Amino acid sequence: METDRVHELTERLEAVAGPEARAVAHELVGAVMEMYEAGLVRVLAVLEDAGEAAAPAREALIGDGVFASLLLIHGLYPVDLETRVLEALESVRPYMESHGGDVELIAIEDDIVKLRLEGHCKTCSASASTLELAIKQALDEHAPDLAGMDVTGMEESTHEAPAGPVLPVIQSGLPMAAGPSWHDLAAEPPEGALAASVVRGFPLIVGNVDGTLLAYRDECASCGRSLSSATLQGPVLICSGCDAAFDITRAGRALDGGAQLGPVPLLRDAGAGARVALTV
Repeated sequence: METDRVHELTERLEAVAGPEARAVAHELVGAVMEMYEAGLVRVLAVLEDAGEAAAPAREALIGDGVFASLLLIHGLYPVDLETRVLEALESVRPYMESHGGDVELIAIEDDIVKLRLEGHCKTCSASASTLELAIKQALDEHAPDLAGMDVTGMEESTHEAPAGPVLPVIQSGLPMAAGPSWHDLAAEPPEGALAASVVRGFPLIVGNVDGTLLAYRDECASCGRSLSSATLQGPVLICSGCDAAFDITRAGRALDGGAQLGPVPLLRDAGAGARVALTV
């Protein structure tokens, strides 16, 4: 991306140039930024003066990632930060509810958003970590100008962590650093069905409960077998190997209170399909 190239060149400049050269370079960059800001202000003013006729073009530009980044850098983005944060949280709320939880915006201070996880997700670290990943992804897309996020409400898990590759937890209070990569899900099961999928070499099982997609590692937490031949009865996944039953709308908890499936963060965007987060 263009922004990555800018960061790369800035780091190279700091590493190889002397103090005087760096000062001149920074002054040059500042002058260029001021010129771009003046140009952006004029573009927005022309679009505003054109009224409804320019509305499609205005929305297209604001929705473009590069143009939106420039607006954010210069403080010209037309939607305030809190509104965009709330929109981000609304976009993941169905996913939160499917895991028996919710998220509350406490405050935004010094461009750091403070959130509280609520509901059943607080008591399971595996579920809470996947929810934090989904929240982070939504915030990255809606409010990339945030400096970080601080999540409270997590409690110690009473379950053992499921076997297999473990997704990292976004620790409370840390900056929003780069995390797992998000990858497209090739196939989506119809409502009321399961579908096995392999994404970047990781076998997954995806269920569709009343239109909500939920992803898990393709491994029974009870017997260790693949769930590719499992059945789905409402929200309950039943392993064909050992008949263990798991509620996939409650973070894969076993109905008998035993083992728990390994949840995988999944986001479903309008027009963009479904994506899962993996550390690959």
